[in-house]
Amino acid sequence: MRSVYMQSLAYVDANRIYSRIMELGEIGRTKQSGVQRLALSKEDKEAQILVTKWMEEAGLTVSHDHFGNLIGRKEGEKPHLPIVMIGSHIDSVRNGGKFDGIIGVLGGIEIAQFIYSNNISHAHTLEVIAFCEEEGSQFNDGLFGSRGMVGKATEEDFQKKNDQQVTRFDALKNFGSEIDPARYKESVRKEEEIKIYLEMHIEQGPYLDVNSHPVGIVNGIAGLSWYTIMIEGTPGHAGTVPMNLRNDPMIGAAKVIQEINEICSSQPDQQTVGTVGIIQAFPGGSNIIPNAVQFSLDLRDINLTRKNRIFAEIEERLQAICQENGLSYTIKTNIELDPVACSEEIIDVFTSIGKKLDMDIPIMVSGAGHDAMLMSEITDIGMIFVRCKKGISHQPEESATKEDIAMGTEIMLQAVLQYI
Repeated sequence: MRSVYMQSLAYVDANRIYSRIMELGEIGRTKQSGVQRLALSKEDKEAQILVTKWMEEAGLTVSHDHFGNLIGRKEGEKPHLPIVMIGSHIDSVRNGGKFDGIIGVLGGIEIAQFIYSNNISHAHTLEVIAFCEEEGSQFNDGLFGSRGMVGKATEEDFQKKNDQQVTRFDALKNFGSEIDPARYKESVRKEEEIKIYLEMHIEQGPYLDVNSHPVGIVNGIAGLSWYTIMIEGTPGHAGTVPMNLRNDPMIGAAKVIQEINEICSSQPDQQTVGTVGIIQAFPGGSNIIPNAVQFSLDLRDINLTRKNRIFAEIEERLQAICQENGLSYTIKTNIELDPVACSEEIIDVFTSIGKKLDMDIPIMVSGAGHDAMLMSEITDIGMIFVRCKKGISHQPEESATKEDIAMGTEIMLQAVLQYI
C-alpha cells in the first residue's frame, strides 16, 4: 500500500474533471446555454444517475439518505474513526451556470478516484456528498440537505410546496426508492461522526479574478437571512381612485426597497449586502391597484451584530413608510444562519500546501452561503474558492478554467491525504 501523504503534486486529471463538468452541464441545459436543474426534478434525477456512475468508477459505494443527499462512501481501515467528508451540490438556480456547486462534487470524486486508483491506505472513511437542494430554487429555502444532516430540518420543511403545489415530502418520496422522508431523523449525523468537512466552490465574486489569483482560502462565511415581506393596502380601480386617496402597497414596497439599498450601501466597509429578488402583486393586474405586495429580502453580513442592527433599521423604515401611506405589513423569516468561521487548522494546512506549490494564496471571506455553513454545526470546516471569470455566477455566462479547477482540486486532495 502507498503512504497516505504524498510530497509531490500533479495527481489530478484536469481534463477528466472539466469534461465531466461539460457533460453534466448538458442535463437541464437552457436555450441561453445555462443550466436549470432544480432539486428533486427529473433533470436532477438524470444528473444524479450520471454522478452515481462516476462515484462508482472512483471506488465509492453510493446511496441516498432520507434527506435526498447523494453519498459516495469508501470505507477506511478503521471504520470506528470519524469520517473525512467532501461535498457540495449539483442542483442549480433557474437558468444558472455549469460550475456552481458542481466543481466541489466532481473534484471530490476526482480525489476519491486518485485514492482508489493508487490503492492508497487510509484509516478514516471518506465520503463525497452531493447535498440536496442547496440553492432553494425548488422550495425556496435552500441548504436543505445539509440542514437535515445536522439536525435542523423541521416537519414544516417537508410540507413546503413548489410551484406545482407538490410538497417536499412527496417529492423526496418519489425521487428514489431508498429515500423515506418519514424516517428523516435516522439520517441526522452526530458531531463525533465527522472529522472534517471540506468544500471547493467557485468564488461567485470578482476578487480572485481582479487580483489574478487562481484560488483562495476561505476563513469565514457571511451570515444570511431570507425574509418574505408583505405590505397590505386598499385595492381599487386604476382609473377611478384619485392619486391622493390611494393606500397603494406597491408604492410602499418601492420606497422600502429603495431604503434597503440605501441602508446597505451606506455601510463603510461594504460587507453588508441586501437584495430583493422576488416581487409579487396581488391580485396582479395592469389596471388594478393591488391590495398587497410581497417581496423577498436576502440580507448578508460577516458581522452578526451589524446584520441584526441593519435589519432593525430596515424594519424601522418599513414601519414608518407603512404609517405614512396607510399600509400594514408582516415579515416572515424563511431562513436565518449566523456567520461561521472556518477551522484555523485547516486554513494552515491549505496555506502550507500552497507554499509547496510556490503560491501565495489569499485568505478571504465568502459572501455566499454554502453547505459548509451548516456542517460547521457538527464538525470543523474548510473551503477553497476557485476563480470565476469576472465574478459572474448564477448566470449562463458563469465560467472557470480547467487549470484553476484542477489547482483547487490538487489543494483539496493534498489536504484530504493529510487527514485520512
